[in-house]
Parts: sequence; C-alpha cells; structure tokens
Amino acid sequence: MQAVEKMTMTDHDNIDYQNGLQVLRDEIAGLEAMAAALDGQFISAVEAIDEMRGRRSGRLIIAGIGKSGHVGRKMAATMASTGTPSYYVHPGEASHGDLGMVTENDVVLMLSNSGENPELSDLIHYTRRFGITLIAMTSNPESSLAQHADIQLVYPKVQEACPNNMAPTTSTTMMMALGDALAVALLKRSGLTKEQFKVFHPGGKLGKQLLRVEDLMFKGDDLPILSPDVTMDQAIITMTAKNLGSVLCVDASGKLLGILTDGDLKRHMAPDLLTRAVGDLISPTPKSIRSNALAAEAMDIMLNKQNSVITSLVVKDADDKLVGLIRLQECLQAGLA
Repeated sequence: MQAVEKMTMTDHDNIDYQNGLQVLRDEIAGLEAMAAALDGQFISAVEAIDEMRGRRSGRLIIAGIGKSGHVGRKMAATMASTGTPSYYVHPGEASHGDLGMVTENDVVLMLSNSGENPELSDLIHYTRRFGITLIAMTSNPESSLAQHADIQLVYPKVQEACPNNMAPTTSTTMMMALGDALAVALLKRSGLTKEQFKVFHPGGKLGKQLLRVEDLMFKGDDLPILSPDVTMDQAIITMTAKNLGSVLCVDASGKLLGILTDGDLKRHMAPDLLTRAVGDLISPTPKSIRSNALAAEAMDIMLNKQNSVITSLVVKDADDKLVGLIRLQECLQAGLA
C-alpha cells in the first residue's frame, strides 16, 4: 500500500485550525460550567416528566424559537426515541391554533437562551391558565420565562464561541447536552431495555443490530423435520424440498436429537447411504441458540466457530425442544454484517 503523504499546513490553514480548536474549547468550557452548576431543579424536571409519563395521555411538549427551536426539535426526537412521548410545538403556530394540541396532562419544556422572546408569551400564559407544568431552559434566571416557570433549568451564561458573541453556538450546545441529560436520566429511570428500544428504531443500522433470532429464523412448516427412523432416501427428498441445506431430527415429544446437513451427506457417501436411518448419521450436538437472543449473536457464533464457519444454527427452547433454524444467509441479507 502506498504511504499517505503528510499534508503540510500553510499559515492560512493553521489559522483555520486554531480557530476551530478554540470553538471546541469554548464549547467544552461551557459544558463543564453547566455540569458544575447542575442542581436540584434538574431532579425536579426529571420527576415531573416521569410523573407525566405515568398519565396515559401525557406528553412532553417542547417549544422554542429560532436556534432554540431547532434544538427543541432534536430534543423531542431524542425523547420520543427513548421512551418519553414527546413532540415539538412552534410557539408562533401555537398562537394561531396549535395551543389546542397542549392538554392539562402534558408537561411543557420551553427553550430560550434569553428567556424574553415575545413569541413565547401566549404559550407561557396558556400553561399558567390551565395549570400545565412549565419547565424553562434558559441562561437568564431573571427572565419572564424563568419567573413564570414551575421548574427552572438555568445554565450559566457564557461567551458564545462566535467571536462577536452573537451567533448561538456555545449556548445551543449546552441546551442540546442538557436535553440529552434529561432524556438519558428518564431512560434509566424507566429501565428501557435494548428490546424495548428496538420498538422505537425498527429501521436503519440500530434496528438491524437489535433484530432477534426469532425475527429471522425459519419455523413451523418451513422446517425440514424428520423422525430418526426415516431412511436417507426420504431425508434427501425432504432436504431438497425445504431447501435449507439440512434436516432436523426430533423425537416424538419434539426434542431435538440432531441435525443432518448436506455436508454430512458428502462425508457419509456410500453404496448403502439411501437405506440407512437418519438417526444413525445425524450430528447429535449441533450449535444452538435461544429465540430471544440477538441475531447478531447468532451470526457471531456461526462466523467464529473454531477452525471453520457454519451456515446455520438450531434454535431451541429451555427444554431442548426445536423451535426454529436460523441461517447465516438470512443474517447477511438483513444487513447484520
């Protein structure tokens, strides 16, 4: 492989590098200041939202204007994907009819760095009129938003990474991180499992990683199941008809006795093969897995068998009864590689 030539940094490049590095350091400093200032109001916010989740129709309503609105949309998406029913309401649209989307069972989380945006006033007044819990996220504890809120998530007022101290940079990073902190605290409080998390992420890479064996396995009439006394001529017919590369041998109770693969056929090739009983040729201890295991785990077992690769795994229950068969081919087609 040809060596990659090291790039020479010009004076202009160096200035850009230093500017970028300074932005990151400014935002890290903001996050560290916010972490140091975190107080009991954060716990109150988590408890209020968690109590809301206990009400059947309760939702977390997130609102903000400008850059805070963009952060709010991301925050609502994160909350919804981690088990907290949530959606974003634009304060301007709320003033023109969308207030009807907010109910007394909800909690409103309003984002504003200054806490003085006039567009927020109607939604603030609505929460006060109908006794809806209002959580403020702001850097200004003396603002109208903070003063009217039931819970104040106040983060330190720090210098924006923008050299003019105008473009929301450090402040929006702090908002985003504080929203993530709320979401994860709520996730841990509810004990959301990987399997439950998958319900909110059925697509994409994460959804594929959380597929379970039962989602990809063959079962029921699709399985090539035979009793041990069936002769090999019938076994070959069954193996060909089901087209899974193997037959599964079970006893009368459904307990797995073993597996016979097309590779076994080659190894046992002899003049009397067709008249022999399946039970005499099966591998009695095939690799197996439970149906509730992650499909990625099944693929790992198949690919990492010592000195070889196997193409299928038997799926058994706790009583060693056959429930299915999962193949490497289906795992790869599902995008698990």
